[in-house]
Amino acid sequence: MTSMATFFAQTSFPSHSLSKTFDTHFAPAPKVNVFVNFRARRHVGVRVSNALIEPDGGKLVELVVTDFERDLKKGEALSLPRIKLSRIDLEWVHVLSEGWATPLKGFMREAEFLQTLHFNSLRLDDGSVVNMSVPIVLAIDDAQKHRIGDNKKVALFDSKGDPVAILNNIEIYKHPKEERIARTWGTIAPGLPYVEQTITNAGNWLIGGDLEVIEPIQYNDGLDHFRLSPAQLRAEFTRRNADAVFAFQLRNPVHNGHALLMTDTRKRLLEMGYKNPVLLLHPLGGYTKADDVPLDWRMKQHEKVLEDGVLDPETTVVSIFPSPMHYAGPTEVQWHAKARINAGANFYIVGRDPAGMSHPVEKRDLYDADHGKKVLSMAPGLERLNILPFRVAAYDKTQGKMAFFDPSRPQDFLFISGTKMRTLARNKESPPDGFMCPGGWKVLVDYYDSLVLSSNGKVQEAVPA
Repeated sequence: MTSMATFFAQTSFPSHSLSKTFDTHFAPAPKVNVFVNFRARRHVGVRVSNALIEPDGGKLVELVVTDFERDLKKGEALSLPRIKLSRIDLEWVHVLSEGWATPLKGFMREAEFLQTLHFNSLRLDDGSVVNMSVPIVLAIDDAQKHRIGDNKKVALFDSKGDPVAILNNIEIYKHPKEERIARTWGTIAPGLPYVEQTITNAGNWLIGGDLEVIEPIQYNDGLDHFRLSPAQLRAEFTRRNADAVFAFQLRNPVHNGHALLMTDTRKRLLEMGYKNPVLLLHPLGGYTKADDVPLDWRMKQHEKVLEDGVLDPETTVVSIFPSPMHYAGPTEVQWHAKARINAGANFYIVGRDPAGMSHPVEKRDLYDADHGKKVLSMAPGLERLNILPFRVAAYDKTQGKMAFFDPSRPQDFLFISGTKMRTLARNKESPPDGFMCPGGWKVLVDYYDSLVLSSNGKVQEAVPA
């Protein structure tokens, strides 16, 4: 069976640059205009174009130094004050280095941090606004701040002691933890996964500056060939002659309801006048909470979905999005959408309670299930992105397959939640035929079967990425 790795090119590609425009959904060279009410704020003209949407600010920011500079920068890093990066810090270096956070050129200085925290956006030198909803920052403690002293540069090292990057023209400022948590998550309740991992015990200072990343970030976990940068994705979409790119963000296994949404989206885009819309199936590959299915197992499951023909490999590009997961609901979903613009997507599929989670203390959802898609339709700096809300899909018992919910016959539909799906897989029970392709379901069952039983008989949950 063909490996999923063969469904896209694995070579390095140059950055793809397009002429600058801020007042349309697409780059120039339109073929036909149609009107569709994708955004809640107004009726907008969706311009069918044969060019990719341009990155935020007009140019993709890439921060990895050239091969010629690499040894020089390694030597320089060894002479500078050092900051040891956590795994999540390294994931943010990865995000920044490839331009997912364009136009950011490094970890945020205070002005960028405050704009992000209070306005969910950044104002550029020309007065235009781009979306930026989550702080991308690096915390240090009092001892590190003291060691840095008056230096204007620091070196960032990984857990193995290898130099990763140099942070230039640094600025050190207070880390307002409570305000950061409250404004990003809308609560300071204990037990927020990302907060527990990265903020609660972090230093009282933040350090920002311009990054020079010494080598492309790799994890040597067998999945690096799936981690295509925005520039590589843009080149792949261009190679495939894509005239529209629609992105699907996920951190869970793909069932046939998801596939229905994606195939229906392509059908709608074809009806609008596009000739070759391409799907970016883009699982999140950074930090996830302990009870999420780990990335390597999710990638195996996605591979089976393609091998079984549930999605068409000719019109699907599978890649890993390297960002850590916040579980910050409507605030975080803006980041997920913004980053995909920089990869060339001009359509973004958004579902129920995107980036949400259960309240860490109370027995309820932390966010309103509909607020994510509503916020995306109004978010500053996302005007160029067309938002495609989920149509509700459920298991139609009369047809024996996943279908769009028909409110005129609710008794015919069965809703299988993620929790229910995981419970069935853990207990080696089968879902209804047509819920998920057999190969994909077997991967999920094998994952839970692989977990080691603890001494008290409970299944050991996955370790955070």
